[in-house]
Amino acid sequence: MGCTTLLVGKGASLDGSTIIARNEDSSAGEYNPKRMCVVHPEEQPRTYVSVLSHVSVELPDDPMRYTALPDALPGHGNWSAAGVNEANVAMTATETITSNPRVLGADPLVVLVPAKGVPGEEGFVPERPGGIGEEDMVTLVLPYIHSAREGVERLGRLLEEHGTYEMNGIAFSDVDEIWWLETVGGHHWIARRVPDDACVVMPNQLGIDFFDVSDALGEQEGFMCSADLVEFIEGNHLGWLQEETDDEADDPSELRLCFDPREAFGSRSDADHVYNTPRAWDMLRFLAPECLGGGCCGASPEDDDLPWACVPSRPVSIEDVKYVESLHYQGTPYDPYGRHGDGSRRGMYRPIGINRNGELAVIELRPWAGEATRAVEWVAFASNVFNVLVPLFADVDDVPEYLSCTSGRVSTDSLYWQSRLIAALADAHFASCSNIIERYQDGVAAKAREIVGQTTRKVDEAGMGYADAAPVLAEANAEICAMVREETDDALSKVLYAASEGMRNGFARSDA
Repeated sequence: MGCTTLLVGKGASLDGSTIIARNEDSSAGEYNPKRMCVVHPEEQPRTYVSVLSHVSVELPDDPMRYTALPDALPGHGNWSAAGVNEANVAMTATETITSNPRVLGADPLVVLVPAKGVPGEEGFVPERPGGIGEEDMVTLVLPYIHSAREGVERLGRLLEEHGTYEMNGIAFSDVDEIWWLETVGGHHWIARRVPDDACVVMPNQLGIDFFDVSDALGEQEGFMCSADLVEFIEGNHLGWLQEETDDEADDPSELRLCFDPREAFGSRSDADHVYNTPRAWDMLRFLAPECLGGGCCGASPEDDDLPWACVPSRPVSIEDVKYVESLHYQGTPYDPYGRHGDGSRRGMYRPIGINRNGELAVIELRPWAGEATRAVEWVAFASNVFNVLVPLFADVDDVPEYLSCTSGRVSTDSLYWQSRLIAALADAHFASCSNIIERYQDGVAAKAREIVGQTTRKVDEAGMGYADAAPVLAEANAEICAMVREETDDALSKVLYAASEGMRNGFARSDA
């Protein structure tokens, strides 16, 4: 499952918000329709059974309400992807990441093993369930956590108990902190707090490039991990643990046990160099170009040492996040829509904004807003190059039908399907449609921000709690979706006209 994650610490964002963003992309040749919903406590299972791995997990009796972005079609599992709970804690899951044979040999993934034979007959071997994975994690964790740290702790326990059948990267955020967790083999995991002044770029690779084991097994100020991580590394010769001086410690001679997880647990494959690392390079090119100026970082899209976290060149806005999550190597020889220069390199690297983007969730937790208006979940569907980001207040009981009604039937009643239609038409006629798309995206962003700002002030100035704020926020969400639908109808009409004019069977002469 190809995805791209961007994390923005509160000191790196334009307004002091924590921001976690992730594209959920289908596998090549697949387009999984997505929808948005609110899951209420009575709808949350008490015994969860995974569709893909058949693992069964008993859940607590006190779930919270939360938003989710599940698959719209049944049969493949839930795949809730991202959401915010009523405690204003957010989660995205998961970024599929890489590993290497040394790790997977030391701690194999926990995969489903089907039953063999017939029950009651000689030689029958019962089914062995697999572990938990992307299908399951939001449902198993988000309804039960009250901070980003709690998210890491709960998921870590589940991984140790049930294992996982894939390598995963998961983001958790609250108004103060962002944590990033990476699975290591079937049962092990590491997590690092995103520095407040930094952005993190994650393109389907194991990303963390520095880890303080002493902190993870001690104070846990910025790191957490499986309790036996040192034994796991040393016992399987996975990496070099080094003692480094802690410049910030009271005792300057104090040594910390550290290592590079990317070297120990990650990959440096040819596939990475066309599919993963170029996306990190493209993100850094926009966010922190000085990181690509030479030295240890280098400037190549295939560089294995691009930094996991960087201090951005300027404060990062939601619009910047959307741009980064839509990148297709603009201004480089690798842009698939390029029209000048040597065409041999166009499309040689996998772009972030790709045809099989399913949904984009950008979750913004605003410290200056009241509890009821703090969480804004920005959502987009289909290819990010051509779609719009729609902000919704998350502390609500329901989601407007325009975002929740997605089915298997192509319909202009659904933002998902309208976004797919616009993308397919505009992609084939990029030159004539790009200005339509740009005006569509900017127009929706400006009008949506106006409604969000007015509603935030109305609710906060009145000091509304959830009971009073919920209908006001729902009304604002409905107003935003009505505006987006009108603008999307208009954009689809204009793109359809431009594409029709560009049909190859056109002819200049009309009827005499």
